[in-house]
Amino acid sequence: MKFFKLGLFLLMLVFVMSLSPLAFADTYSNTINVFKKSDVTKPFFKNCYGYAVFPTVGKGGIGIGGAYGKGQVYKKGKVTGTVSLAKISIGFQLGGQAFSEIIFFQDKRSYTEFTSGDFEFDASASAVAITAGVQAKAGTEGATAGASAGPATGDYAKTNYSKGMVVFIHTKGGLMYEAAIGGQKFSFTPK
Repeated sequence: MKFFKLGLFLLMLVFVMSLSPLAFADTYSNTINVFKKSDVTKPFFKNCYGYAVFPTVGKGGIGIGGAYGKGQVYKKGKVTGTVSLAKISIGFQLGGQAFSEIIFFQDKRSYTEFTSGDFEFDASASAVAITAGVQAKAGTEGATAGASAGPATGDYAKTNYSKGMVVFIHTKGGLMYEAAIGGQKFSFTPK
């Protein structure tokens, strides 16, 4: 019961932090520029139909966890609406983390699917970290772990679209032993 209360406290702390003005101190253009500087994401900016960007997503938990963030959706460089991200999870997880996230849409079909109102990534969805970090995941699909040295190494696995979308995260701080984005739900509101 003690861990449950602590987990609930961490979840609420992350939620409140993601709503505070400090969480949005990074503007959308600054966040986009961070991603544009990464060699791995540059080609996606040149060839995508659109993208969604979240300057700060807060995530945390102990056993029970969650994540929350607000973002904007762009089509051909123009803002087309706002979007919120929410995720609640149960399983092996410990800690808290703040990160930026960008989702690229390969074509009109994937953009339309994402902006149709409510969209959710399936359980197998994952993100590519463009900063140094360590990830671990345990679930019904088995346990996995990985490490990324980020852009300094210059070495990246070939990253491609999956179902017309690809997701990148840029860790801002914290340590979280759970890196899956599966189960993230998005609510889009047109501009």
